[in-house]
Amino acid sequence: MANRISGGAEEVSAVVAIEEEEVAPSGSDVPTPQERKMSWQNLRRHDSLYLESRKLHGRDHSDADKKKWSVILQLAFQSIGVVYGDIGTSPLYVYAGIFPEGIKHEDDVLGAMSLIFYTLTLIPVIKYVFIVLRANDNGDGGTFALYSLICRYAKLGLIPNAEMEDGEVSNYQLNLPNRRQKRASRIQSALENSHFAKVSLLFATMLGTAMVIGDGVLTPCISVLSAVGGITEATPAMTEGRIVWASVVILVLLFMAQRLGTDKVGYTFAPIIFIWFAFIAAIGVYNFFKYDPTVIKALNPAYIIYYFQRNKKDAWISLGGVVLCITGTEALFADVGHFSVRSIQLSMSLVTYPSLICAYAGQSSFLRKHSDLVSHTFYKSTPGSLYWPMFVVAVLASIIASQAMISGTFSIIQQSLSLGCFPRVKVVHTSAKHEGQVYVPEINYLLMLACVCITLVFKNTTKIGNAYGIAVVFVMTLTSSFLVLIMVMIWKTHILLVITYVVIIGSVELVYLSSVLYKFDQGGYLPLAFAAVLMTVMYVWNSVFRKKYFYELNHKISPEMFNEMVSTTSFRRLPGMAFFYTELVQGIPPIIKHYVEHVPALQSVLVFVTIKSLPVSKVPADERFLFRRVEAKEIDVFRCVVRYGYTEVRAEHELFEKILLERLEKFESDRQPLCNCDGRVEEVEEDGNEFGGVAEAWKQGVVHFIGETEVVAKPSAGFGDRIMINYAYSFLRRNLRETDQVFEIPHKRMLKVGMTYEL
Repeated sequence: MANRISGGAEEVSAVVAIEEEEVAPSGSDVPTPQERKMSWQNLRRHDSLYLESRKLHGRDHSDADKKKWSVILQLAFQSIGVVYGDIGTSPLYVYAGIFPEGIKHEDDVLGAMSLIFYTLTLIPVIKYVFIVLRANDNGDGGTFALYSLICRYAKLGLIPNAEMEDGEVSNYQLNLPNRRQKRASRIQSALENSHFAKVSLLFATMLGTAMVIGDGVLTPCISVLSAVGGITEATPAMTEGRIVWASVVILVLLFMAQRLGTDKVGYTFAPIIFIWFAFIAAIGVYNFFKYDPTVIKALNPAYIIYYFQRNKKDAWISLGGVVLCITGTEALFADVGHFSVRSIQLSMSLVTYPSLICAYAGQSSFLRKHSDLVSHTFYKSTPGSLYWPMFVVAVLASIIASQAMISGTFSIIQQSLSLGCFPRVKVVHTSAKHEGQVYVPEINYLLMLACVCITLVFKNTTKIGNAYGIAVVFVMTLTSSFLVLIMVMIWKTHILLVITYVVIIGSVELVYLSSVLYKFDQGGYLPLAFAAVLMTVMYVWNSVFRKKYFYELNHKISPEMFNEMVSTTSFRRLPGMAFFYTELVQGIPPIIKHYVEHVPALQSVLVFVTIKSLPVSKVPADERFLFRRVEAKEIDVFRCVVRYGYTEVRAEHELFEKILLERLEKFESDRQPLCNCDGRVEEVEEDGNEFGGVAEAWKQGVVHFIGETEVVAKPSAGFGDRIMINYAYSFLRRNLRETDQVFEIPHKRMLKVGMTYEL
């Protein structure tokens, strides 16, 4: 199946190496256009992602699976252990965060309960469960899913590496309604023609990433400290210092265990969190009837108005504590890829939401009679006979909540790597059964260090809660911003509905954001400082990454120049095959000229390999490799573009190399007539390679060429560019992994080629 490629003169024919099991060409070896069309249609009906996903825990999910309630209920049960640990442990510290100075009026409890009830209903349930989950990217969620949906609809990439064949990937296309097309087209055109809009969207994505990572630092601190702090109810000998050090020990053990992976996270954690929800719901109902059932009046939103009338500015400040009841809500969307939309909706609506409402209602009833105990509401309201079981389950639940956020941080780091927004780090896939479970050693130890330092410095949950609230609300606000774009541009939602969403949900989130920002000097600076550091690292790496790409693009080698280089009398051909890794999807990188000038010899078969990320969550395995034959003399030259989704982890090197070579051999055996630069078709001549073709070169051995380019700022560069390139980027590059360590290339078959780029 061949396609003419536009954009590179040397790239004269293209084949997507696809094994079409369902459609077999009849007649000649070359399929007809009709057969090719049928094969593509068949592939889209039965693409590998669709088939493989049914074997994985939590991958969605055909229409038939959705009708099998046993499967949906199984996924819903598993999701309880992975998704809700963070939001589920919020009752440990919410009321202490709302009333840090104590309760001044008994009806303030009703106002706080009313705020909690409507916040839980509006944000996690209405916004996320019934609106945001619809914006999933082929079953995957999170900030990158929203960004990828927008990038697929509008050409917003800052690197010009998009290809015509990318749109043929099975899950690349969007199902777009035809209504209100004119408005959507205007917005699309405005975004595509605005460099500022492209940079702003990427900046917002990086900011959301930084805030989620900050969330991954703060969640273990506040959850473990809150749970362990309950031991003071049993023994006054546990001072604040001992609680802090006990929490530090638990955190260190938690991070040290990350290398083992979380292969059975769903089934292991789900029963514990389910027991946690059962406990807090039962205790909540018990306290509700025992102390003051009249807190049911909090369903009346008028108590929110009364609360603000009595407390004015203090009520607005207390919203920073109320927002803690929805911490972890973003996990509803970010983790949907491991389950399904319907299973998340069921588990939230039938288990998590009712349990939390019962828990907060019970605490409110307790506080109506014991307002002086607000700083230790959770454990003080727990019946004495249930204290120790509750304490054990609380500690376990806090560890699970921490584990979920740490795993989510690893996943979002891996997604950042796919955009070229994060320095090179090693990503280890820890599970062959559970998709998306990864471990990043460098990030793990940095997170552990940050958590330990925060716990030792802050010592209590009040200031950590102030910091936590900012990270949570920032991510929610960014999600709403992306969602509005998707509503208008992709879903083409009626403008009145969009305005309703912005006025109701958007305004509520902005009010919460203003409240948490007020506590900037009380710990709120922490996530902003953390985000600033991460944003600086990501901005420096991404900016230099783009500058390097454009340097190679502007200095690429033409096919004529390449032919001249290999036609000289001093040039020698060697037996075997060479893989040359490059970022370019078109053209020959300038480093090859640098190499040939110093070592005038190349293997008989040369393959330029580009690892490229598409704005989709996954690329079906049968559509991963895209081959082109480069028109060259003396040696056989191919280009291979290996396409991955932003959630995918590269296979082990040995498997990757074997698959690539098998697909290349198949491509060469099925080679179509070549088109010259004028577009005229030429017959394929017999291979005159004295060392044989691809198969023979494979047997003779494969050598991997890695370009290790040094970058320096050119003399005319501005002061900011010189600092960024010569110092900041160089520092990051020296202290992080080399390319060969990331690609896991055997050293015995690797050759590094150095060159200096002036950017």
